[in-house]
Amino acid sequence: MAGAGRTWVTHAGLLIGVLVFAFPIYLALIASTWDASTIGRGALPLYPGPDAWKNYSRIWSSGEVGRFGSVPVATMMGNSLIMALAIAIGKIAISIISAYAVVFFRFPLRMLCFWMIFLTLMLPVEVRIIPTYQVVVDLGLFDTRFGLVVPLIASATATLLFRQFFLTIPDELTEAAKIDGAGPVRFFIDIVLPLSRTNIAALFVILFIFGWNQYLWPLLITKSRALETVVIGITKMIGTGDAQSEWNLIMATAVLALLPPVIVVLTMQRWFVKGLVDQEK
Repeated sequence: MAGAGRTWVTHAGLLIGVLVFAFPIYLALIASTWDASTIGRGALPLYPGPDAWKNYSRIWSSGEVGRFGSVPVATMMGNSLIMALAIAIGKIAISIISAYAVVFFRFPLRMLCFWMIFLTLMLPVEVRIIPTYQVVVDLGLFDTRFGLVVPLIASATATLLFRQFFLTIPDELTEAAKIDGAGPVRFFIDIVLPLSRTNIAALFVILFIFGWNQYLWPLLITKSRALETVVIGITKMIGTGDAQSEWNLIMATAVLALLPPVIVVLTMQRWFVKGLVDQEK
């Protein structure tokens, strides 16, 4: 009975935690189905309203929301999706190749190169963002998709994680591949990549959300409304001073902005958890 009591308390605490985190999202979803006047009066009900289709269809295709106006949410989400996918795939590709070189090749200054990569973890974003911005401007990449993505695709954290995993690959496996005539490229494609799939999946989820939630860098490096991401768009929809914010449309945009990360997490949940906890890799 004591064990059952502890289990009940544990599940009750978990349920309370879920409610605390989920209730603001529920309120955003409900607010997106009502008109602006209902929300403005502070009389938001806790059940869905009649304006859901009108609100979502308006923001999906309209560019007239907020104090600055806005591009359609479809365009903003497309920009965010391209940015998040490019950052996630780019970070994984560069990190896994650099970690592979550090672990399986012997060349001069190999460990110095690794520690130089590792030391970038100690530099705050604020320290690096101004010189990075200047380099992007000097290369003529300001207000371009390349300028939006390329400076963010290097990842010391992912390189470190891949290196630590590659160190667990038995030397016997490497020797067997050499005996079978597998070169570095074949060994990487046929052996290393399949063994790394759970790590890649776990990192992809984390890095996709990292790219999707970017705010400061897109704000600095773009001025064209056509390159505006959904995070920037939500900020610009919010009025200041005496300006009236259309909170129903802002909440609808926020709900749509939640969908891609949620879909990625749910789709790759099994691989994500396995990549974090599996001890038999």
